[in-house]
Amino acid sequence: MGRPRTPIGTFGAISTRTRPSGLVEARTRYRDWDGTLRTVQASADSRTAAERALKAKLAERSAVQPQFTTLTADSSFEELVDYWLDDLDLEGRLAVSTRQSYERNMRNLVLPVFAPLALREIGVARCDAFLKHLAKRSYNRARQARVVMRLAFSLAVRHEVLPRNPMDNVAQLRRPPSTPTALTPAEVNAVRAAIRFWEEGQSASGPRPDGQLGLMVEVMLGTSARIGEVLAIRRRDVDVTSAPPTIRIAGTLVDRRNLPVIRQDHPKTARSRRVVALPSFTAEAVRRRLTAMEDRSLDALLFSSRVGTPLMPNNVRRQLRAAMDLAGIEGVTPHMLRRSVATAVHAQASVDLAAELLGHTDPKITIRHYIRRSEMVNPVTADLLDHAFGTDGQNPGAEPS
Repeated sequence: MGRPRTPIGTFGAISTRTRPSGLVEARTRYRDWDGTLRTVQASADSRTAAERALKAKLAERSAVQPQFTTLTADSSFEELVDYWLDDLDLEGRLAVSTRQSYERNMRNLVLPVFAPLALREIGVARCDAFLKHLAKRSYNRARQARVVMRLAFSLAVRHEVLPRNPMDNVAQLRRPPSTPTALTPAEVNAVRAAIRFWEEGQSASGPRPDGQLGLMVEVMLGTSARIGEVLAIRRRDVDVTSAPPTIRIAGTLVDRRNLPVIRQDHPKTARSRRVVALPSFTAEAVRRRLTAMEDRSLDALLFSSRVGTPLMPNNVRRQLRAAMDLAGIEGVTPHMLRRSVATAVHAQASVDLAAELLGHTDPKITIRHYIRRSEMVNPVTADLLDHAFGTDGQNPGAEPS
């Protein structure tokens, strides 16, 4: 039986010799990523120093070689998850919030069920049954679990750990019928009144309001921006001297787990950067906020804490809930304000304009998730039917004389 081949990324025995110059040369054979054995050598004043220099050179050579995964089909699903998360970090292309969402969904929704299983034990039937049972409780949770499972198993296929992705043939999830909720103009005014009541200190509990919540709501109503995008607006993004005044939506806040919130230099997606013309009520709110700001630098946040740091989106949501609870109003969230804007623009103009305002590249997203369907059919149908079936000078349905 022949001697086994040197594994890729490793080297054989190290030999040394003294050169005529007096330097000691250490050399070995290293098997590169392409499978070829190559001689690698290094020289120094002594044998020990030469071997140390050679090993340093080999370590540097290994660092730039692709590495096979240690995963096999007998590895646990939990090992694949750790490997997948490390790969996401290595790629570094995901927004911080997306990376956190992926890990949260994987650890909370999927791992409790699949952690004890080896990869070879996870097939289409098991994945399909899991998603169907999860969908009975929550369609959105099943959808989120499906995304991270497909990504993790896709990595296992790409790295030749599994021959196929068990998620490729699972049944399609069926979205339950739902209608986006939105506020009417009268309900928007009730929300405004509730916030004014709360900011005037009528609530006996909680920290004293600083007057920013009402202004934030006016900016959300005038721009359709998400709460994180509103909290990321800087002084440089605002132009109240132009006609009309504008705000550039060019960032969002990212809430990192156990770390301070940071500003990300693009909204939810890089393609959703946009400049929005402001209605008069929003322009007035922005002017009031600019006047109250002590920090005059261009990078100062329009809305911030008393020491100039970013506000936590969850804290703003909590303040909005407190104001609504005080007024007995239920279900109002920053995202409902965004849907209300989309519904109003669609009703008075078009879905394409609503999608453009929201920063959507596909109007189907706007229709499905943001626009409340009107039950009122266009009244022009009454005139059309009168023209088609009406009786001249007689009551409809009357027998002709």
